[in-house]
Amino acid sequence: VHDGKPLLYLDSAATSQNPRSVTLALREFSEGASDPEAATASYEAARGEVAALVNAASAREVVFTRGATEAINMVARGWGDRHVSEGDEIILSVMEHHSNLVPWQALAQRKGATLKFVTLTKDQTYDIEAFKALLNPGKTKIVAMNHVSNVLGAVNPVEEVVRLAHEAGAVVALDACQSVPHMPVDAQALGVDFLAASGHKMLGPTGIGFLWAPLETLESMDTWQTGAGTTEGVSLASLQETPTDLETISRDLRPVPWRLEAGQPPMAEAAALGEACRYLRSLGMDNIHRYEMELGRYLWSKLSEIKGISLYGPSPDKEGGKERGALLAFNVPGVHSNDLAFFLDQEGVAIRSGHHCTQPLHRALGVGGSARASLYVYNTKEDVDRLVVTLKRTLKLFSDLGFGVEEEPPCPLVSKPDPTLRDPGVQRPCTDLWPHELPEADEESSDDASSISASDEIR
Repeated sequence: VHDGKPLLYLDSAATSQNPRSVTLALREFSEGASDPEAATASYEAARGEVAALVNAASAREVVFTRGATEAINMVARGWGDRHVSEGDEIILSVMEHHSNLVPWQALAQRKGATLKFVTLTKDQTYDIEAFKALLNPGKTKIVAMNHVSNVLGAVNPVEEVVRLAHEAGAVVALDACQSVPHMPVDAQALGVDFLAASGHKMLGPTGIGFLWAPLETLESMDTWQTGAGTTEGVSLASLQETPTDLETISRDLRPVPWRLEAGQPPMAEAAALGEACRYLRSLGMDNIHRYEMELGRYLWSKLSEIKGISLYGPSPDKEGGKERGALLAFNVPGVHSNDLAFFLDQEGVAIRSGHHCTQPLHRALGVGGSARASLYVYNTKEDVDRLVVTLKRTLKLFSDLGFGVEEEPPCPLVSKPDPTLRDPGVQRPCTDLWPHELPEADEESSDDASSISASDEIR
C-alpha cells in the first residue's frame, strides 16, 4: 500500500471485501445481460438466495433496494406515513446508525409523533429496563433498533424487544447490517416486522441491499415510489382518475415485491449479491459466527493490554458481550482517532476512525469519535497481532513527539453531554484528545471540532 507494505484490511464493518466468485458473477451478468429472459431469471434467483439466507417464508418477502438506508426509508414512508399519527411515539436507541435515526426523525416531523431513546447500561449494552419504561401501549407505534451495534459490537436482545413491543401494539424495524453478514439470522424466528441489510457489508457489491417483511406486511404498505415496473398497465384514462384510498390506487399495481421496486432493477448487483449469499451459506453462518466470536475475544484481549486504552461495548466476559463478534472501537489517551488511523495507514493497516455515523452514541460515551477495527471471515489472529504491534509502535512515536497524556484535561472536541441520552451510570473519561496542550476553544470552533466526518461510513 505504502512503500510496498502489504494491506491489512480491518474495516469490514464499513464495507467487506468480495470473493472472486462474487466479482465474477457481476462480470458474467454484465457481459451476458443482452438476454432479457435470462437476466430476469437471474434477478429472481438472487431474490431466492437472499430469502434462504434469512429464512424468509417466501422469496416474495424480499424487496431489493439501493441499500439498508433506502430500505429503512421505505418502511418509514410506506408503512409509517400510513399508520403513524399525531401524538404517536417511536422508540429508538442512542446506539443507532444515522440511517436508523434520521428517517424516523423525518417521519416524526411529518406526522407530529414523538421520538424516545433507549439508553445504555453500565456495561454499554441496550438497556431493556429503560425500553420497558419508554414503551407506551396504544401510543408506541414503531420500535427501531439495530441487531448488532457497529461501534459497541454487542448482540442486542431483539426477541425480548419484539415480544414486549408486540404486546404493546407496536411493530419492530430491525437494522441487521452488522448481523446478517456475521451470524445466523432467522427473520421468522426473531419475529421482527421489518429487517434491512446492505449487500456491501456481506461480501456483496455496493449499490444494493434489501428489505424483508412478511408478505401481508408488505401488502399493507403504500408504494412510496412509483413508475416503470410498479404497474400492470397505464392508460391516459387511468391517469385522469382521482383515487381516494389504497384499494383504488392498488388496482393497477403489480403484486409485492415488484410494486415496491420502481425503475430499472439492480440486476447485475443482484446477481453478485445472490452469489455472496451462496458463498456465506457454503461456509455456514454458525461456523462464521463461532470463528468471529473467537477472533473477537482475541482482539479484545490483545488490545486491552495497551496502557490507558478505552474499549467500547461489553467485554466478552460479560453476559452482554458473550456473542460479540470481531468488531472493536477504541480510543487511546492523547491521540486523536483520525491521526491514529492515518499513521496506521502508513504502515498498511486499514482501520476506520471518526463517529461511524453514530454521533449520538459517541456523545453518550463522552467522546467525539473513536478508532475501530472490524474483522471478517478472511482475517486471522495473525492479523490482530500485526495490528497490535503496529499500534504500539505508532503510540511510541506519538509519545516520543510529546503526545499522549497520563492526566486527561477537559476535551473541547465533545459537545456538552445530553442528559436525555447519556446514561449517568457510564463514567467515561474523555480519551479523544489532541494535542497535549489544548487551546481554549471558543463556541464556534468547538462546534466545528465535534463533527468528525472525514472518514464517515455510508450505507
